Amino acid sequence: MVDLTAVKEQLTHVLDPEIRVNVVDLGLIYDISEPKEGQVNIKMTLTTPDCPLHEGFLDAIEAAVAPVKGVEYVKVDVVFDPPWTPDRMNPDVRKQLGIA
Repeated sequence: MVDLTAVKEQLTHVLDPEIRVNVVDLGLIYDISEPKEGQVNIKMTLTTPDCPLHEGFLDAIEAAVAPVKGVEYVKVDVVFDPPWTPDRMNPDVRKQLGIA
């Protein structure tokens, strides 16, 4: 079995290149699961459907998670329901970015 806590920790190394905040603290990661041994499914969103960083995020997430012990396959599903809002962000990050 894959340690999903380790997967989440690895995702904190995937940064939004514009604001240098990780995808976990931005609230972009909705779910991490292992539906079958060795397969990690990540459900995530983007701040907007037209985000130009879409492909870059997918590649970075797969690269970050692949080294976790037991991971054989990473599947990233980008969803927009529920839609992302700044309320999903870590409160400390909202404060750092000046978002009340």
